[in-house]
Amino acid sequence: MFEIFILSFLVALTGALSPGPLLTFTIYKSLKQKRGYLAGIYIILGHATIELILIIVLLLFQTAILLFQNILFLAIIGIIGGILLVMYGFMVIRNVFKTKIAIEFENSQHMGFKGNSFLGGIIVSLSNPYWEFWWAVIGLGFLISYNVSFANPLGLLLFFLGHELGDAVWYLPISTIAYFGGKSLNPKIFKYILFACGVFMVIFGLYLAINIIISPPQF
Repeated sequence: MFEIFILSFLVALTGALSPGPLLTFTIYKSLKQKRGYLAGIYIILGHATIELILIIVLLLFQTAILLFQNILFLAIIGIIGGILLVMYGFMVIRNVFKTKIAIEFENSQHMGFKGNSFLGGIIVSLSNPYWEFWWAVIGLGFLISYNVSFANPLGLLLFFLGHELGDAVWYLPISTIAYFGGKSLNPKIFKYILFACGVFMVIFGLYLAINIIISPPQF
């Protein structure tokens, strides 16, 4: 059961490490707020709130499909989720070698929501179509593959806590570093981290797709 927590944490961490709107928003708020070192906490709480709602919606959808005993449909979703995770992992690896990767704190700007950090965590998350697509396919695929459901409350709790911890251990230090005057992250170290994340995504994506074929969801 603890495997759910560890894998959920690692999958969330690999996604959080990839630069995106939520990261940019976190840096922006950390730089602009009077107590910017707290911005990351409120943003992650907002992000976690909307993710909890989305997980509940996905589990209700999964339950509705199971009521019709459409195991094949759920298995296909799980397999597609694994394949897309592999593809995303390869994209991360490719970008490590082909593009200049760095996170600059001082020049970071976010032209979207600039209000309350908690609400911003919700709104910026919802405004990112990749985030919604990730949960609809890869996230749901994970839930299906590990039989995370309302019937397995401990597994559901471990999945949620692991996923949110994966976000927190990246965004909270970033918020603190940005507020207290850091200019950027070491690009070489950041590239190595992203490369490792890409490799993990490929391996786990393959495992996710194969596992759901070997052990399809049970009704």
